[in-house]
Amino acid sequence: MSEKPVATPIEVTANDLPLHCPMPDAPLWARHPRVFLDVTHTGEVVCPYCSPHYVFKGDLAKAPH
Repeated sequence: MSEKPVATPIEVTANDLPLHCPMPDAPLWARHPRVFLDVTHTGEVVCPYCSPHYVFKGDLAKAPH
């Protein structure tokens, strides 16, 4: 029984928000319809199309109330 290799998580910061996949630097062959992903809720998210694992690093900017 072979195991699927675990992909390295892609670290994103507040500068990458709103997070969407595919990322702007994705090669043309890896493009799919753009989906926005909420990485701020749990600190991580997986794209439903191509399955990269995004992990949020750092602090969220505080919005004025």
